[in-house]
Amino acid sequence: MAKKKKITARVVSQKVLAEGVMDLCIETNLAEDAKPGQFVGIFPKNAATLLPRPISICGYDKEKGTLRIVYRIAGTGTAEFSLYKQGDSVQVLGVLGNGFPLDKAEGKKVLIIGGGIGVPPLLGLAKELKSLGKASEIAMVMGYRDSETFLADEFGDQGSLYIATEDGSVGTKGNVIDACRENGIKADVIYACGPMPMLKGVKNFAAEIGAKAYLSLEERMACGVGACLGCICKTKNVDEHSHVNNARICTDGPVFDADDLEL
Repeated sequence: MAKKKKITARVVSQKVLAEGVMDLCIETNLAEDAKPGQFVGIFPKNAATLLPRPISICGYDKEKGTLRIVYRIAGTGTAEFSLYKQGDSVQVLGVLGNGFPLDKAEGKKVLIIGGGIGVPPLLGLAKELKSLGKASEIAMVMGYRDSETFLADEFGDQGSLYIATEDGSVGTKGNVIDACRENGIKADVIYACGPMPMLKGVKNFAAEIGAKAYLSLEERMACGVGACLGCICKTKNVDEHSHVNNARICTDGPVFDADDLEL
């Protein structure tokens, strides 16, 4: 794993994707080491704010040296980020986390499941899997609150896309598992990212259809480097750091084998 470092990046562009959802492109050499499922920590400029805000990497261009960060405005830090414009500098810690195990997709029917702000990191995963061409088949199921199905057009370019919305305005009315069942979707390997209730559903669905699942946990992280123990999840394995059945999402994850998690 590449050594994480704090660097100064430059804002290339930023636009609104949906209400409260921003699409930020930054220029940084961290793009060279980025993999699907990893994240970066972005530092607010406010001196009173010590910790970076962990945000998943939506995509990267290694040739141009850019990272694409799609995030939801959720507090003062991300509200500040939403005001950044082309040419602004930004302090970034990265790259962080383990990313999705792409080798598990080889020769397999793959299902990618995302919900809410867990959708963005899966776009980079879908693009990478399509580019590698190792999966025998790729299906994607994305869950949204309503008709603001941000990034759906880009997902559609990668393969078969199914959408679930809470209000039924697009696709299946209900959640991502409802959409999987309605469309008779089966898979050998599942990659998923989203809120914890969704991930619990994905783990159960994977067991039901006999698939192997890899889950990216969205729990709130603070330091991003494993020091504060603020993002602990329960696992079946004993953590060498704490000597209990816990794992630190920021350093041991954020992607875990579903079989290792106590959800």
